[in-house]
Amino acid sequence: MDILACPVCKGKLELTVEEEKEGEVISGSLYCPKCGVNYPIVDSIPNLLPPEQRG
Repeated sequence: MDILACPVCKGKLELTVEEEKEGEVISGSLYCPKCGVNYPIVDSIPNLLPPEQRG
């Protein structure tokens, strides 16, 4: 978590875990309080694309 930063503003991200298995986050989100962007985590993969580039 210390090496992850918001791709929009480079701010610190806050982790919210919805599902965890054996110490690995399966689903949840990463939130940047600096710019208010939420990045989903699905199947253990964070989607760090800026909101306007998500499909």
